[in-house]
Amino acid sequence: MSKKDNILIIGAGLCGSLLALRMAQRGYKVTLVEKRPDLRNIEQDAGRSINLSLSDRGLRGLRLAGVEEEAIKQCIPMHGRMIHDKQGNTFLSKYSGRENKFINSISRPGLNMLLLDAAEKMPNVSLFFNHGCESVDLENASATFKNYETGAVTSFKGDILLGTDGAGSAVRRSMFNNRDFLFSFSLDWLTHGYKELTIPPTENGGYRTEKNALHIWPRGEDMLIALPNMDGSFTVTLFLPYANSNYCFENLITPEKVHEYFHSEFPDALALMPNLTEVFFENPTGPLGTIKCSPWNSFGKSLILGDAAHAIVPFYGQGMNASFEDVVVFDEVLEAFEEKLFSGTIDWKKIFQEYEKARKKDTDAIADLAVDNFHEMKEHTASELFQKKRKLETAFEAAFPDNYSSKYSMVTFNETISYDEAMTRGRAQDKAILNLIDDGELSENMPLNEKLILVKRTTEDILNDNAILGKLK
Repeated sequence: MSKKDNILIIGAGLCGSLLALRMAQRGYKVTLVEKRPDLRNIEQDAGRSINLSLSDRGLRGLRLAGVEEEAIKQCIPMHGRMIHDKQGNTFLSKYSGRENKFINSISRPGLNMLLLDAAEKMPNVSLFFNHGCESVDLENASATFKNYETGAVTSFKGDILLGTDGAGSAVRRSMFNNRDFLFSFSLDWLTHGYKELTIPPTENGGYRTEKNALHIWPRGEDMLIALPNMDGSFTVTLFLPYANSNYCFENLITPEKVHEYFHSEFPDALALMPNLTEVFFENPTGPLGTIKCSPWNSFGKSLILGDAAHAIVPFYGQGMNASFEDVVVFDEVLEAFEEKLFSGTIDWKKIFQEYEKARKKDTDAIADLAVDNFHEMKEHTASELFQKKRKLETAFEAAFPDNYSSKYSMVTFNETISYDEAMTRGRAQDKAILNLIDDGELSENMPLNEKLILVKRTTEDILNDNAILGKLK
């Protein structure tokens, strides 16, 4: 290639920071602009999710940029779901029957800082914070920004513009408002919202409950989860209906009502949160929604990635991982084009189109899977039928690691399987196992290998039936 283009990236969150680092490693000159202050110089906002679940797809993206080992130092392994019932009884449901397969709790700001530090070390990266995007010129890969510190308005321009500015993306809004091409957009809200709470560390900095697990208090209509932090605390998230329930955000308006609710539904969690009501009313209630849109690119000059293109609800722990996988897929498409290019100008329009073609069906799939998992976590994780299914699947994975993967394992632990394939096969497997268990066809005395043969045969039958139905539509 005779020259490397200038890249303007709007949004320096997790996706934008990783993308800026990787594009700089490829030799492009990168300008990375963020509306928020530099989080390396401020305290984390109260009520904003401060830890995330990092798994294989996300680790692959970090590995691509050479920062995986540093990120792992910030991780706390979580080997399974620790289910809490109303009586305070617990049991661990492992994520996989395979050895060394687990997810990781990691600090959102900590990981973001790591990526910003790595990007800032690159001589061809320029970082700008406190610059809110005021307008975007999609066709000319430029945007105007207001400096929140000085009030001055300035413009940045690149050869291409990449929008990684999150679910409220200004770049996507510009695409939506542009009438020169047809832009489709959908936003589906859940009837539930969320609120961040905290289980503090013990006086000596220890953990008040099991450290290496993702804790879940499933209650059918509502749910509490907790992820461990490095300082001994847990970030707790309450998922609750906004309205039309005995307990909902609409009526939890007094300390007495909040205490009554937690005492009724989560008594063992209440005992771990001495400052519950204080934190409850300090922290905001946030909405939960799924964004799907297309096309992601415009004029061969602008492209959106990450949450800007496909925001999802958090119940599969794949939002960050999917965004990091965006960077991996984009890098693969770019690599294929660069290898063919000996001189001249790179065809960004073709690259953008090929990237979206390769990626869109998978981001739609993980969005749907995340909503599925919302209902599974709050309603089914404690049920006897679901636990029988999980017990059988972990036994399959332990005994036949090369011949079986659960839907969860395909999504979370196997980045070589696309989200779309994981959804299609995983849903069929789930249906097969649940039907076989419910019909009594998997008897206790049946050898495990025979159970696997029956499950796989039934799964293929369901997949074939679905394929036929799909052709008939």
